[in-house]
Amino acid sequence: MTRHRIGIDLGGTKIEIIVLGPAGAEVLRRRIATPNGYRETLQAIASLVRDAEAQLDTTATVGVGIPGVISPATGLVKNANSVGLNGHPLDADLSALLGRTVRVENDANCFALSEASDGAGAGRGCVFGVILGTGCGGGIVMDGKVHQGPHRVAGEWGHTPLPWPTPEEYPGNPCWCGKHGCLESYIAGPALARDCDGPHARDASSLPARAAAGDDKAAAALARHADRVARGLAVVINILDPDVIVLGGGLSNMDHLYRDLPRLIPAHAFSDVIATPVVRAMHGDSSGVRGAAWLWPAQGD
Repeated sequence: MTRHRIGIDLGGTKIEIIVLGPAGAEVLRRRIATPNGYRETLQAIASLVRDAEAQLDTTATVGVGIPGVISPATGLVKNANSVGLNGHPLDADLSALLGRTVRVENDANCFALSEASDGAGAGRGCVFGVILGTGCGGGIVMDGKVHQGPHRVAGEWGHTPLPWPTPEEYPGNPCWCGKHGCLESYIAGPALARDCDGPHARDASSLPARAAAGDDKAAAALARHADRVARGLAVVINILDPDVIVLGGGLSNMDHLYRDLPRLIPAHAFSDVIATPVVRAMHGDSSGVRGAAWLWPAQGD
């Protein structure tokens, strides 16, 4: 096996490929729209891999990040919000198509692995990676390895209940997973937008600028959001006690989180001192696809 590693980020709207060289540096990147249909998606991924290998005159390992997991019980994708993937043996189908073993992992786990390998969590024993964007996910990396758990749900932070709900927050917002009160339904980007601007709002990206310009409604929504994120992270600290928490996704660009979360978390965590760093992802939007490549060690397997 060569020392090149291919990472694929398979999303609902786009497929991105990256190739890392021997030292972990990016040597190729490409992005296409995700086709309609499962078989068409498989062929699109295979074409991206073959074209990249032909361009670089190499054969590489392949890792794929998806918004779900492969069930250890059935071998099929489960829990994917890109619902067209659910119920399919994605890793087996891609392995057969490409003629080699393909590793498939949850996209939040890929994000955490990227940041633990050569990003904001490099050199830390336990990294908890958080994606705050259209959805809300988490990944755990211990001593450089993704912690999956026997059911492949380790780190599924977004589908745990909002801790210590206020009377106004109870019994909880409906979540796409079928339950009520999930963190994702309170702290993902669309949830923040709805909390500020009503049920039809979806985009929260303008709220920090609005708050800075004196919009009290935006400022209040951001304050509620930061408190909810802090409550959720306090539970993570109580259970996992990570060395660092790394934030990614679109909402991770909101600067106030890095000021407010360290101040808010200690009120809820079960310790006299809480000094867990909360930091911004070093690789930004590239972390997921980079982490998919890092699913294979530099020397192959």
